[in-house]
Amino acid sequence: MSPTHGPTPWSPWPSPISTSDVARSGLDLGFPTVLGQEVWWEESRPAEGGRRTVVHRAPDGARSEVIAAPWDARSRVHEYGGRSYAVVPGHGLVFANFADQRLYLAEPGAEPRPLTPEPDRPCGLRYADLLPYRSPDGPQVWCVQERHHDGGKVIRSIVSVSLAGEVVERVSGADFYASPAVSPDGEHVAYVCWNHPRMPWTGSEVRITKISDGASWTIKGGTSESVLAPAWRDDRHLYLVSDWSGWWNLYHIGIFGTAPQALFPAEEEFAGPLWQLGGRPYTVLEDGRLAVLHGRGDLRLGVLDPEAGTLTDLDVPYEGWLTALDADGTTLVGVGYGPDVPRSVVRVDVVTGRVEGLRREVPELPDVGYLPVPRAVEIEGALGRRVHVYVYPPRAPGRPAETPAPYVVFAHGGPTAHVTTEMSLEKAFFTSRGIGVIDVNYGGSTGFGRAYRERLRGQWGVADVEDVVAAAGWLVAEGLADPRRVAVRGASAGGWTVMAACAASDVFAGGVSISGISALAPLVAATHDFESRYVDWLVGPELLYGSREPLAAADRISCPMLLLQGLADPVVPPAQAEAFADRLSARGVPCTYLAFEGEGHAFRRVETKSAALAAELAFYLQLFQ
Repeated sequence: MSPTHGPTPWSPWPSPISTSDVARSGLDLGFPTVLGQEVWWEESRPAEGGRRTVVHRAPDGARSEVIAAPWDARSRVHEYGGRSYAVVPGHGLVFANFADQRLYLAEPGAEPRPLTPEPDRPCGLRYADLLPYRSPDGPQVWCVQERHHDGGKVIRSIVSVSLAGEVVERVSGADFYASPAVSPDGEHVAYVCWNHPRMPWTGSEVRITKISDGASWTIKGGTSESVLAPAWRDDRHLYLVSDWSGWWNLYHIGIFGTAPQALFPAEEEFAGPLWQLGGRPYTVLEDGRLAVLHGRGDLRLGVLDPEAGTLTDLDVPYEGWLTALDADGTTLVGVGYGPDVPRSVVRVDVVTGRVEGLRREVPELPDVGYLPVPRAVEIEGALGRRVHVYVYPPRAPGRPAETPAPYVVFAHGGPTAHVTTEMSLEKAFFTSRGIGVIDVNYGGSTGFGRAYRERLRGQWGVADVEDVVAAAGWLVAEGLADPRRVAVRGASAGGWTVMAACAASDVFAGGVSISGISALAPLVAATHDFESRYVDWLVGPELLYGSREPLAAADRISCPMLLLQGLADPVVPPAQAEAFADRLSARGVPCTYLAFEGEGHAFRRVETKSAALAAELAFYLQLFQ
């Protein structure tokens, strides 16, 4: 009789990257503002329970918090928030406070004072996408207001708020608003709006309202066109982004019926999905040129001359950028990153080319040899479809490339979102221990044109699952991954994909779901207004729910699962994970459910992040024995 050979033993490599290193690295820098030599940005404090503050950098380079604890600059509009502050020159900083969602004015040397009224119900009035504006009557902040009423009814509008606390409704009638922009002469306001059942990436409009009499009209967009980010060129002309061509490209358009003109037609994206309010994918420079972001997946930084029709990339040591730019004169600020460069607030002089990194999310990096090097690959998925992935092989100094290796397939959230090559200590935590990662931009992801996004229309739980399964199969076929040691993990919508993939295929040794969606009817009944009709587009009518949702397919899962969940999650309630865990446990399938008190949809506390990552590593180590 022939001897029986078991799997080749595997043990992790030692790594200097700890769970605490990863948990403390999440400063979540965003939404920079520049005025002269001064720069502001939002920054979280993981060691303070995820409190979000606004940091000021003075002309001499000194950094300081504009708002100290317990103030927390975080908006809950759409539950995903966005830009929560505005700098009002000569007066201070206006911000949305997380605890009560009111707007406050933080003046130098004084305690913040409220500008907006106390709502009838807790957090019943919310504000985001703040825009400072100097009107003839004095400084104001224009923003999106969200009003919550009994029975779950939510009404949104665009309002102006004076520093004396006068709130005036300027635009109303649509279900959703974003990106208010007042014309230079103060006569008109441009904005983005859309209505249920659409999401801003499926169908939206850029509209103009005359401030004096409220007359309004649409200049671009519709039910099957996504338009974003209006910015004034002059009193009668706008720039905006539209995916009319199949890609989010930049256009110039008059507000009184002038046909739109493409500034630089390209099969690239010049914007991203409007999950958070207040992002700026481009900005107008002093000389009339535009600082823009463009590309596929990662977005590069360039300067577009709308008169000459030329686009020149800037020579900067950052391979990708968040869609959050601002400019004053020839000075540009943004948030850049690279595979070995952490997310950073960056200042660029577009004339001299000088580049300054002002703040990094990870102040101290490990030896660069412990950071994975991504490789962009287009693999073949089901029915010959191309799927965009980033491959991160295991890597550590003195460790030869060993194949086949254990791998984890990452499925991002959204699902209308995408992953980039941004440096991630979380990925390095695994790859430095000998566990490879493949990050999948499955069909439905942004960054690759509208047709790629449309792959998920009515196919959630099918197309995304096929693509992560294809990624696992590609790893094995290429000899990169040990077929017995491939796991899958994802958060939010990515958690849905994890659970559905483990039910649809036996390619995975186990799965990790973080705040994952397991059932559709409870999600639709309990979710917030912004996403309340999203499932209509992703899946279709309720009669299809049972054929898609992971909970209904839980009887087909045989591999171990780890479920991580925040008990204060307003987007995906804990009952989703609890029901899924109960279904597996009843069948004897190994399932570990860890719940974290006080945590929401995204974990913010250092202790939570550290505990969750430690549990995930322990799960893989047991799985890959």
